Amino acid sequence: MTGGSPELVKEMIDIFISQIPEFCREMKWFYQKKDFTSLGLLAHKAKSSVAIMGMEELANGLKDFEQKAREGKDSTGYPAFIEHFENECIKAIEELNAIKNKSVKYPPHER
Repeated sequence: MTGGSPELVKEMIDIFISQIPEFCREMKWFYQKKDFTSLGLLAHKAKSSVAIMGMEELANGLKDFEQKAREGKDSTGYPAFIEHFENECIKAIEELNAIKNKSVKYPPHER
């Protein structure tokens, strides 16, 4: 997706890192307000961001969460999923910062 461009990789990482705190705040806020439709829409938006970063398992979890939230199903499990989302993203941000702060040179076959 980045064509092997380190600058583009860093830009995508920066966007992801800037989006995550907002996603977490909004998820918690929509849950508190019991605005499950908006929570589902936000899960959809977050799903795209985590998928771009290669977090397929979390993206699949967001897909399920999105559907449940839009339908208002199993809302007692929402806080646990929101916490899981936040924890996984914190780990990813730490890894991405390490990558971003290195001058990563990709072998030609990984471009």
